[in-house]
Amino acid sequence: MAWIDAHIHLWTSDTDSYPLAGGQTAADLDPPDFTPEMYLRHARPSGIEKVVIVQTGYHQFDNSYATDAIKRFPDVFSVIGIVDETKENVQEDMEALKAQGVRGFRIGVDYDGPQWDRLFEAAARTGQAMCPITHPAGAPAIKEMAAKHPDTTVVVDHMTRVGEMEPINDAHIAQLTDIATLPNTNVKISRLHALGDGPPHDDLIPMIKQVIDAFGPERCMWGSDSPYQVVKETMEDSISVVRDKLGLSESDRDQILRGTAERLFFS
Repeated sequence: MAWIDAHIHLWTSDTDSYPLAGGQTAADLDPPDFTPEMYLRHARPSGIEKVVIVQTGYHQFDNSYATDAIKRFPDVFSVIGIVDETKENVQEDMEALKAQGVRGFRIGVDYDGPQWDRLFEAAARTGQAMCPITHPAGAPAIKEMAAKHPDTTVVVDHMTRVGEMEPINDAHIAQLTDIATLPNTNVKISRLHALGDGPPHDDLIPMIKQVIDAFGPERCMWGSDSPYQVVKETMEDSISVVRDKLGLSESDRDQILRGTAERLFFS
């Protein structure tokens, strides 16, 4: 089947062509590089045909390595970029990046200041998603902003990383699933390599089922979080959890492994 990996990172050791942000050097890159070709060698055997690149802090506001991947593989990649939310004309940057294939933006959850409302409002106008990354404590802030901006699509990364820094618990799951009460919210079932006890990830199955029940398959998508997934485990260790272990119907499986990401990032 033609699956979509909704969350990977790419970067290059060619820092002359793609300078690093904030005084970082090639020594900071871990792994030293992870190119489109390197990723696809891991992805193709698992039936992955489309991929969402999520910009990292290595290049921060310079999204060109990711957008250049779209130019090289136009039917494969889409991008979630990073934009400078402090700029008053941020919508102009968002629109320019959308023309290059950037369908959303990675953000945090510290929403102090008027720049965040400006960013969410701009995203509603441009049709690009806000993609917050956080630990469980940030879930209420995500819900508050999503409620404040109902016309903005929100995609929660990594199930708010429940089970990464401390054991999975019902309170953290409840905070995550509470976000699902807002129809403009979506969630990535991703970064499984860092959550819970490790492969075969059977300990994550009850939580993932609760997340799918709350959001519905139509607002859930799977992502590997490569390169970290394939450095620590294999691609199959992650995708097989959704594909084979949740007891999903064929249509629900296809929705999570393809349909939701296709609607949000490729349509």
